[in-house]
Amino acid sequence: GEAMEQGLRDCCRSIRIGKILIQSDEETQRAKVYYAKFPPDIYRRKVLLMYPILSTGNTVIEAVKVLVEHGVQPSVIILLSLFSTPHGAKSIIQEFPEITILTTEVHPVAPTHFGQKYFGTD
Repeated sequence: GEAMEQGLRDCCRSIRIGKILIQSDEETQRAKVYYAKFPPDIYRRKVLLMYPILSTGNTVIEAVKVLVEHGVQPSVIILLSLFSTPHGAKSIIQEFPEITILTTEVHPVAPTHFGQKYFGTD
């Protein structure tokens, strides 16, 4: 979601931002949480969870689990995504049916070149 953070800060200057660092194993696709820091009252807030390219949904599911561990109800989480696969969205909804997902496009093939272009790793 870091690729989306500056745009959020530009339009909502006083917004409180937390961070979750999750990395997925390339072979197993298992997500592992490395870091999580949130505003102390996050459990009383609506949460915008930003994740640009939603492919399998594994990373987002892990992020939602971390938020739930911090007292956030899935019904107040809004996932903001630029692109989503049907499989990824379905996986998240199956695990957390109360979550709201907003995305610009749902397509079977995730545009992985977005991250490569944005971070200059192509």
